[in-house]
Amino acid sequence: MAEIKPAEVSAILRQELAGFESEAVLEEVGSILQIGEGIARVYGMNNAEAGELVEFEKTGLMGIVLNLEEDNVGIVLLGNVENLNEGDKVKRTGKIAALQVGEG
Repeated sequence: MAEIKPAEVSAILRQELAGFESEAVLEEVGSILQIGEGIARVYGMNNAEAGELVEFEKTGLMGIVLNLEEDNVGIVLLGNVENLNEGDKVKRTGKIAALQVGEG
């Protein structure tokens, strides 16, 4: 059986780790509590901002955070809600909804 030398193991590890790049991405994700009349109540988005765009992961549908309450947020749905269900995941985009006005 071949003898394993610590220096060789160390050199191999350094070589493998030399090209390694670690990037952590933190996403805040909530769950739909209730859907009705174009509004979704979502739990778990404690840092959402009023006017922020959010994305419903299952369908890609977008929404705008409207109400910020203590234990949930109210989101206006921007499209067809037929395939959304309670428990579906919603993620923050970090972007505030905006419209250009005027020329340009």
